[in-house]
Amino acid sequence: MKLISGMTTIARLQWLVWLAVFFIIFFSILPEGGFYHAWWYTLINISFYAIVIYGNISLLFPRLYQKGQKTIYIICVIILLVTAGLSRGYLLTALYNIYYPTMRDQMTLESIINFIVAGILTYMLSFIFRIAMAYFELKQQSEKIMVQKSQAELNLLKSQVQPHFLFNTLNNIYYEAYREAPRTAKLIERLSDIMRYFVDESPKDEVSLSTEIHFLENYIVLEKIRIRHEIELEFIRDCNADVRIPPMLLMTFVENIFKHGIDKSSSENKIELSLVQQDGYLLFQTKNRIYDKPGNAGPSGFGIENLRKRLAFLYGTKFELNIDNSGSFFTAFLKVPLT
Repeated sequence: MKLISGMTTIARLQWLVWLAVFFIIFFSILPEGGFYHAWWYTLINISFYAIVIYGNISLLFPRLYQKGQKTIYIICVIILLVTAGLSRGYLLTALYNIYYPTMRDQMTLESIINFIVAGILTYMLSFIFRIAMAYFELKQQSEKIMVQKSQAELNLLKSQVQPHFLFNTLNNIYYEAYREAPRTAKLIERLSDIMRYFVDESPKDEVSLSTEIHFLENYIVLEKIRIRHEIELEFIRDCNADVRIPPMLLMTFVENIFKHGIDKSSSENKIELSLVQQDGYLLFQTKNRIYDKPGNAGPSGFGIENLRKRLAFLYGTKFELNIDNSGSFFTAFLKVPLT
């Protein structure tokens, strides 16, 4: 039972087919020759069919024909059919002579031809067998895909429940905080907007530029509350807010500024952001002071490299990404085409 349960559906189906053929041959011979004669006769014929069929579809066809070695394939098929046919013929003749010694039979040219012709018919049948196996394999794969799709849809529904519960909870906290601390309530609202962006917008292929700008503004406000002194921020916007770009395309530069370009103890932090639409391109530039901090190598590393790889995937060579940190300021420039 364990052996059967461990088999694939296609393997079980093949065993059922061979068992059916075995019993058909066995019970057709049993009344004439008895149990043992029928048993060995059936076993020889089943072995012959299996050698020809599986020798072709599992060995010769995939390893020779499908790899372009057609001449060698034809020669090997002929050798297989002749060898299997002759072996079957001599074994069946010997079996007949054992059980019917008074009516001895012998191999003739005609019987040899008949056995080889039977081998050719079995060889042709092997392709039907192969097509049937391919069909059931394809059907099984389709069923697996449908199950995986259903599971993915269920997981998606589950994943949507948790964020919406969190958003509803944040909204309740917002209304409670609004009564006592309106400024804190506004920060909660911005945090909720950022989280909603990650859940609803970031999985999309494109978002509107206004959505991306709003996300950056929320991020900047939340980052500023961690800094003791006020930051001088200049954000130039000269673009159509309705144009669409891939999500999270501008975030890397702004994130790097707050990681590497801010001195929390200084009151002279200044950030310059510029987002301009020009001649079918979107130009985004950031500028911030470079501070000499222990272990601070400047705003570079995996973030910029990952962004460069993503840009290459999205735009090929139709983009510009320049970094300049040679002086006292770090400047990042991005230019991407607008569709």
